[in-house]
Amino acid sequence: AKRIPGKEEFHETIRYFRKQVERTGVHLHLNTRVDVGLLASQGFEEVVIATGVLPRQIQLEGIDHPKVLSYIEVLKGIKAVGARVAVIGAGGIGFDVAEFLSHDGEPTSLNVAAFMEEWGVDMQYSNRGALTKPRPEPPARQIYLCQRSKGKPGAGLGKTTGWVHRTALRRRNVKMLSEVSYQRIDDQGLHIIVKGEPRILEVDHVVICAGQEPLRDLWEPLREKGAAVHLIGGADEARELDAKRAIYQASWLAAGV
Repeated sequence: AKRIPGKEEFHETIRYFRKQVERTGVHLHLNTRVDVGLLASQGFEEVVIATGVLPRQIQLEGIDHPKVLSYIEVLKGIKAVGARVAVIGAGGIGFDVAEFLSHDGEPTSLNVAAFMEEWGVDMQYSNRGALTKPRPEPPARQIYLCQRSKGKPGAGLGKTTGWVHRTALRRRNVKMLSEVSYQRIDDQGLHIIVKGEPRILEVDHVVICAGQEPLRDLWEPLREKGAAVHLIGGADEARELDAKRAIYQASWLAAGV
């Protein structure tokens, strides 16, 4: 999340919890692959599975085409993304990826003057209401944000912030499509049917943002061995996951063990 323009505060969240781990004497082991055998050999009285989520895989002709990228590959910069992009999935992840891809260079969220110019705020108070004409930054890419369901994309976003995300993407000429049926992906791009009409989105890449699935492959094997094991966060429930719920679950569990 910290890589998304406008969500840079998560850098501070990570810094805070890293410091708390140091202060409380928690033994932190990074870059360590854990399996059932390792956990069983340590004699832990309680095991908490907080391993998060994996991108949900979809069944679609051409899903193995070189044009197809996961949102993990995009956000981590594992692969370069072309100038024309289709995003499959218009939930929170899809909007975040579209926001990420629509910028090039420093986002306006880190530059006060650029932010005010983008949203039409007159810092000199020379205009009535301190408002002026918004001047959004030029979009870095042509982006299509697609969803299967009816209604406006982003309807499930936060009630007080969803309109901001939709407005920001529209100002960067992101095309939002609903009632989309995905047909296939090939060298031409993404073949779809929109409200009964066939279309081809001639894009360089197709980014899959079709939700997430819990990563909890250790859960059943540990239970079978009789371990006292708990699931929290995305490993418990991937749907509509956010940091608030994950921290809430962790706090209640920690208070009870």
